[in-house]
Amino acid sequence: MSKFVYDFAEGNRDMKDLLGGKGANLAEMTNLGLPVPGGFTITTEACQRYLAEGHHADGLAAEIDAHLAALETTMGRTLGDPADPLLVSVRSGAKFSMPGMMETVLNVGLNDESVDGLSRQAGGNDRFAWDSYRRLIQMFGKTVCDVPGEEFEEALHSAKVGKGVKDDVQLDADDLRALVTAYKKVFAKHTGHDFPQDPREQLDLAIEAVFRSWNADRAVLYRRQERIPADLGTAVNVVAMVFGNLGPDSGTGVAFTRDPSTGETGVYGDYLQNAQGEDVVAGIRNTLALADLEKIDKKSYDELLGIMSTLEAHYHDLCDIEFTIERGKLWMLQTRVGKRTAAAAFTIAAQLIDEGMIDLDEALTRVSGAQLAQLMFPRFDLAGDPVSLTRGVGASPGAAYGEVVFSAADAVAAAAEGRQVILVRRETNPDDLSGMIAAQGILTSRGGKTSHAAVVARGMGKTCVCGADAIEIGRDQFSVGGQVVHEGDVISIDGTTGRVYLGEVPVRPSEVVQYFEGDLDPALANEPLVAAVHLLMTHADGAAALKVRTNADTGPDAARARRFGAQGIGLCRTEHMFLGDRRELVERLILARTEAERNDALGALQPLQRADFLDIFREMNGLPVTVRLIDPPLHEFLPSLEDLAVQVAVAKARGEQSERDERMLAAVRRMHESNPMLGLRGVRLGLVIPGLFAMQVRAIAEAAVALAAEGGRPRPEIMVPLVGAVQELETVRAEAEKIIAEVVGDSGVKVLIGTMIEVPRAALTAGQIAEAAEFFSFGTNDLTQMAWGFSRDDVEGAFFWRYLELGIFGISPFESIDRDGVGRLVRIATAEGRKARPGLKLGVCGEHGGDPESVHFFHEVGLDYVSCSPFRVPIARLEAGRAAISSAGSDHR
Repeated sequence: MSKFVYDFAEGNRDMKDLLGGKGANLAEMTNLGLPVPGGFTITTEACQRYLAEGHHADGLAAEIDAHLAALETTMGRTLGDPADPLLVSVRSGAKFSMPGMMETVLNVGLNDESVDGLSRQAGGNDRFAWDSYRRLIQMFGKTVCDVPGEEFEEALHSAKVGKGVKDDVQLDADDLRALVTAYKKVFAKHTGHDFPQDPREQLDLAIEAVFRSWNADRAVLYRRQERIPADLGTAVNVVAMVFGNLGPDSGTGVAFTRDPSTGETGVYGDYLQNAQGEDVVAGIRNTLALADLEKIDKKSYDELLGIMSTLEAHYHDLCDIEFTIERGKLWMLQTRVGKRTAAAAFTIAAQLIDEGMIDLDEALTRVSGAQLAQLMFPRFDLAGDPVSLTRGVGASPGAAYGEVVFSAADAVAAAAEGRQVILVRRETNPDDLSGMIAAQGILTSRGGKTSHAAVVARGMGKTCVCGADAIEIGRDQFSVGGQVVHEGDVISIDGTTGRVYLGEVPVRPSEVVQYFEGDLDPALANEPLVAAVHLLMTHADGAAALKVRTNADTGPDAARARRFGAQGIGLCRTEHMFLGDRRELVERLILARTEAERNDALGALQPLQRADFLDIFREMNGLPVTVRLIDPPLHEFLPSLEDLAVQVAVAKARGEQSERDERMLAAVRRMHESNPMLGLRGVRLGLVIPGLFAMQVRAIAEAAVALAAEGGRPRPEIMVPLVGAVQELETVRAEAEKIIAEVVGDSGVKVLIGTMIEVPRAALTAGQIAEAAEFFSFGTNDLTQMAWGFSRDDVEGAFFWRYLELGIFGISPFESIDRDGVGRLVRIATAEGRKARPGLKLGVCGEHGGDPESVHFFHEVGLDYVSCSPFRVPIARLEAGRAAISSAGSDHR
């Protein structure tokens, strides 16, 4: 029989799958002897059963009864006791942190009778008791019964206006008693019944609400954004309440063992006196810096710093801590490995190595290619002295600009129109998630580094400035220092410095890009972030089994990729060499009526191609260069059928001569295809147009021989595209080998011949094709398109958004490899190809070559290299190292 409820003392941090992150870490702190309130955790399995069956699992109620009774005995109080009530919080806690996405209900157990008992517990503090009761009704109503939160906020606002005060802490007991009455009316209006007075009913309904919140729209959206599996479910933590709103000697806060924005060591966090935890993360009141707690309550401050040191040493990582002080007594409510910015991730990993907490392998698992990509984004260039509006808290680094919008819905709508926006709010809440995703950056006038906006933005890598309290936000404008900024005006925000600028501020390259380019100011070489990137990239390169090549079609692209660490070119697209001024030569080839005319056109193209290849071979001297023979249908190089038909018709109507246009129109009509991506392209084109592939092969071989004559070391590889049958490759190869032998002679140049695996049939007959191929390169763009039956040019905007919304896709299969379908084709082709030719070289040159998740898959399959755009080369290098370390760790386990 399954066990659905665990006391905190029964768990540990390794039980996150079952107890969720919050429950596992509460158990770990309990076992470390830290001051954790009593409580228990209802497992993720119980949630999964509830969501699947629509009711609680058999035996769950009895287990809750038993653990609740034990908690009551430990605390010496009973849930619902009018004289001396036990109150509990009911909190969500999934395996992966989802800040603010699911529900929490505090002060469960209060009712019209026990509110007076709570006041007596607090030494006759009526204000505290009624404040706790109004919070319960508000949170319970909104989260459990779907009462609009705005109506509670309006009632609170009216109470403050009536009293003539700005802050809710200035409301006295009588004000709050009246507010409870107002809240009850709001509750009854929307639910059709009174607020429940039975504490156990409150508890059961709150637990169900937390279970249901796993599938709330914002939670689903967040999981898609963060790629969190949808079937995990959430645990529920029932914890004895401790109170930070008992007066000035009480309070609540959030602390970090290091700065989550920069990684610097020190005392970081926020504290609010006379408040409950939700007040801090909601950002509804601007907080004090954690360092101020030393002046307010030095005993608690010193104890907190000691616990922070203990937790960081125990977890060997940055820890994010929630705590409450109840009349001078410190309680730990949560810890977790803290979310951090990309810069902080690299800096902290390097620091922990220096401190002897972790080794290089472990450090490499603490960073990611996605974080490295963020570090490569540009920074603001302030040389033009932009107008500074104000400064807030730099909560999540980056340089972002866009039009001002004031609601999540407006941000989503603007992004759908292709406009860049900055979402400006007093504070964000979980309902703003869609707008936060759509916006380039987030600006709030309230809250700090631990507010909802800050935590979520850091998790997404989104630029964010919080707590810019000089800003006065209206309905469709904000003002600061006499400057009014209207909706639609452009502002720029710096998530590192917290600065807010009027207008669009130009950007400059990041220091990390300058490091990779080799043009970093020497004075910055020892900066903590640059030093950390260098250390971890060096270790990744040493650990990686996968090589990383680049997709490059020109000498400058090849040179930049080599500076970025590319170990060759995995895809040189020759069709890009036929554009611009050379388009006329392609038109001559297509319009050729005789063999002589066709040979003249090819003869004119050959030296141009040879010069292109020589430039690239020089830049990649000593490294392999895979040149793909022309792939797209030739009609792509011609005018559109519709435009040309109109042009010819207009000329005829005017009585003008248009012989060339008419010949071109006839050629375009002759070559027109209903589905050109499945038509005359790739190897088919080379077999149908005599001399086309031969011209390219000769140009490649001649360029390689020319570089060898200069003393260089060319390593050309010729790749035949779109092969579906070995006979196609054999035919092209036979012609190519004759040309290569003729050109190369005794120069010592060796040219490999292989193929792209991009047609499903090629993957399924890879054993046959390998007999004629010295290498395979998986063209995963086309392989995905053909395996799914999708047109990659059309489906992204047509219906992928709906597939993502429905959860059919967690992410576009063109963005990250479809392991089960397309990935299986890659596995089959790899196994059968190497069986037929043990020395077969295997790589990938589709867009997936630079996707972090896909790089791990290609390592697992056993490919030799991945290839990606120059900018993504460092990302793929890092992930190749991480994949090797991850798989080595799995082998050891």
